[in-house]
Amino acid sequence: MIHFDPFDYEFHENPYPTYRALRGEAPIYWNEEIGFWAFSRHADVLEGFKDWEHFTNTGGISLEVGELSADSTAVLSILAMDPPRHDRIRALVSKGFTPRRVADLEPSIRARAVRYLGRMRDALRMEYVADFAARIPMDVVSEMLGVPESDRDELRGWSDTILHREEGVRGVPPAGIAASSKLLHYFVKVVAERRRRPGEDLASALCAAEIDSEKLSDKDIIAFLYLMIIAGNETTTKLLANAVYWLQKHPAMRKEVSENRALIPQWVEETLRFDNSTQLMARSVTDDFSYQGHAMRRGQKVLLLIGSANRDELVFPNPDLFDLHRDTSQHLSFGRGTHFCLGAALARLEARVALEEVLRRIPDYEIDEARCVRVHSTNVRGFAALPMSFSAR
Repeated sequence: MIHFDPFDYEFHENPYPTYRALRGEAPIYWNEEIGFWAFSRHADVLEGFKDWEHFTNTGGISLEVGELSADSTAVLSILAMDPPRHDRIRALVSKGFTPRRVADLEPSIRARAVRYLGRMRDALRMEYVADFAARIPMDVVSEMLGVPESDRDELRGWSDTILHREEGVRGVPPAGIAASSKLLHYFVKVVAERRRRPGEDLASALCAAEIDSEKLSDKDIIAFLYLMIIAGNETTTKLLANAVYWLQKHPAMRKEVSENRALIPQWVEETLRFDNSTQLMARSVTDDFSYQGHAMRRGQKVLLLIGSANRDELVFPNPDLFDLHRDTSQHLSFGRGTHFCLGAALARLEARVALEEVLRRIPDYEIDEARCVRVHSTNVRGFAALPMSFSAR
């Protein structure tokens, strides 16, 4: 009998054997103790993403969302909406993510990567997450939202705390609830300030935006800013760390990409497939109905196991092999359907540019695996610390 507990620290260290067992023995899995369904096959995860009429985002995308304080549930954003309201708000905020706007960010992203790597040049070592991977995404999203540089470390600390789960505790720790409230109140102040004195940032644009001649509420704007500072920061940070970690573990692939920089985009995509930052997302059943012969009840949680779908042997041959030459087009790391990740193009750009500079400036990096520290979260997989050394260039 398979036991799958997304809060389990041992599972966080390596979830893939559990995923393989679920796909083989219980692809539609029910956990009676905690009370959730889990889809592990690619086809079912894809269906969960696309069929919002049966698997709603209302209520949030985390298993634990119901445990947040009343204060913290105010942060539920467009991720907790379905059409038609979701589509109307998304159409507004997507103006900040047009292909041209995203492409225009490349020079500034590259300048940041060069600057942060340059700071570590003389030391010949760095803590890759704190000194590099966590800084670039935070800078990019902060610039978009108008968050001053002096506040960014504190916001990133709150973001990390919100995602962290304590060993043996099924739910959001008190520190996470407190950090969520602090982040919420930070953006309450931001929105109030932009209402008084608009600027050129996305927060100001949202304050001025209208849907059907109606302005967005402060709650909607605050929720989106909260989402951006976490989703636009944490997932890309983990992607940048996962990429260098797995490339070191595969010397043949490392040699290839070092000799042929044109493979860097595929390095990004294979990292997204092989060990994605976002391992799962939750949905809620809208009404009693039968799915694949299983009776599902209104309100039950369904976990879409993205990390498992991306290793489904029915879609990806030899799925446990890290291969820069495989077809990754069917990976589900950014979701599908109406909730496809708004920042996918930006995440890909940040990763490509940052990793180009890593290979250019510290190509011989060596990660101290004994001192690596993993994040412990039900949704996100990656490293909290990744110490590395390198030689002078």
